[in-house]
Amino acid sequence: MYTNDYERWLAADLEDADLKPELRKIEGNDEEIKDRFAVALAFGTAGLRGVLGAGTNRMNIYVVRQATQGLANWVKTQGGNQTVAISYDSRLKSDVFAKTAAGVLAANGINVRIYDALMPVPALSFATRYYKCNAGIMVTASHNPAKYNGYKAYGPDGCQMTDDAAAIVYAEIQKTDVLTGAKVMSFAEGVEKGLIKFVGDDCKNAFYAAIEDRQVRPGLCKTAGLKLVYSPLNGSGLVPVTRVLNDIGITDITIVPEQEYPNGYFTTCSYPNPEIFDALKLGLELAKKEGADLMLATDPDADRVGIAMKCPDGSYELVSGNEVGVLLLDYIAAGRIEKGTMPKNPVAVKSIVSTPLADAVAEHYGVELRSVLTGFKWIGDQIAGLEADGEVDRFIFGFEESYGYLAGPYVRDKDAVIGSMLICEMAAYYRSIGSSLKQRLEEIYSEYGRYLNKVDSFEFPGLSGMDTMAGIMTSLRENPPKDFAGIKVSKVTDYKNTEETGLPSANVLIYGLENGCTVVVRPSGTEPKIKTYFTTKGKNLEEAQAMKDKLAEALKPILK
Repeated sequence: MYTNDYERWLAADLEDADLKPELRKIEGNDEEIKDRFAVALAFGTAGLRGVLGAGTNRMNIYVVRQATQGLANWVKTQGGNQTVAISYDSRLKSDVFAKTAAGVLAANGINVRIYDALMPVPALSFATRYYKCNAGIMVTASHNPAKYNGYKAYGPDGCQMTDDAAAIVYAEIQKTDVLTGAKVMSFAEGVEKGLIKFVGDDCKNAFYAAIEDRQVRPGLCKTAGLKLVYSPLNGSGLVPVTRVLNDIGITDITIVPEQEYPNGYFTTCSYPNPEIFDALKLGLELAKKEGADLMLATDPDADRVGIAMKCPDGSYELVSGNEVGVLLLDYIAAGRIEKGTMPKNPVAVKSIVSTPLADAVAEHYGVELRSVLTGFKWIGDQIAGLEADGEVDRFIFGFEESYGYLAGPYVRDKDAVIGSMLICEMAAYYRSIGSSLKQRLEEIYSEYGRYLNKVDSFEFPGLSGMDTMAGIMTSLRENPPKDFAGIKVSKVTDYKNTEETGLPSANVLIYGLENGCTVVVRPSGTEPKIKTYFTTKGKNLEEAQAMKDKLAEALKPILK
């Protein structure tokens, strides 16, 4: 019973001084107690994510210890060098949780390689591979609001943990008492005993070198004169992004001062997500003032990057993740063909919810474009398959519409550091030939057609949210819609049907409409929301947008 758990936590000698006052404050408030203790944060392939605070349904040192003990139990069965890499971002308590996890691993006799300062997701993926670790831990809640934190778990390949491994870890977590079940050692003791070591400069420099090796036109940026405004959104991107950009010759960088340094409160934007206008607002104001060619922002754990490009009239236009993905695919393919660096039988990879415009661009350049399930680990899985066949050099680019990009096999997660480098190199190149990102994008649309890709989200908060979402997905399967806004559904692809898709099972429905549009319905794996993805095509943007609006309106009653 959750009230018993509450009483137990209230009576315990809790080490984190923030937790006891919170527990006292909710005494007698059954709803608040239930919210914190009725369930435990579930551990899945994306690890843990939740609101900071006291209780089993919150992120705190006890939940982190419990999860890490579960991970340690799994690592101990894996052989290898019994090492786990750890990194963390700028979120509240991220450094505390990272050191807490390191202490639990050390107490279990497992070696730790931890960064000495905040570093992004791709740096964690790289260190996991560099040190041949059994696993990796990234303490972050990505682009969620400030009250959240989380814990992403990685396998030895630097990909987020597989379903099978996550299930074993979760089973071990459930056997571990949240307050007393984990083995504990102080961080200092772990360092003294040599079990906890910091990530060395050799690893950091190898990470930067691997990124810089993927330039398409090396040396171009030194003379192109690109003027950039950059915001790390108070996260972990500042050091790696500016280091790489300076290395390749982009030095005219103005950092958004209010968002330059780590600040887990994210006081300038309540939702530090480069996909949304509010997060880029200060950067856009500064770009206008500076007359920058490009405004770029990375999220707190620097695995996503968003941009605004300068238009001929001096205004700035936000570029969607799909558009950046297509621009980069086009730039990398054309540039590598021109430079003679394109591999034989090149492969690019995108998620099933990303734009079909990428298929048309890939076909134009003779690139095999593979579509995989949503989640960057599936792109990593494709790279691993190529690597196993001794053909890893065939991989030239991977992207997701949610602002995640990767060009190279050195990590197995999305990387805003290489994304930033290639976006800036691409912008510098177009500038150097008297063009621009905006002009190239319009050329692509005139060549292949005016595609529009939009995503809407429906939130289902509270303890019953997940049940409501499950009910909606069941209803869509049992009573499939025959049309949306009067446009007939010509094909339904249910990604739970692995025989039909040839992919692992996923809770995704894709509706092909008889007019060529597509509607995708997919519950988020990490947040209580259902996402709907629309691809429409028209003679112009207005026509494509009108069709999207019509379809979105028809979908609203179904997602209540």
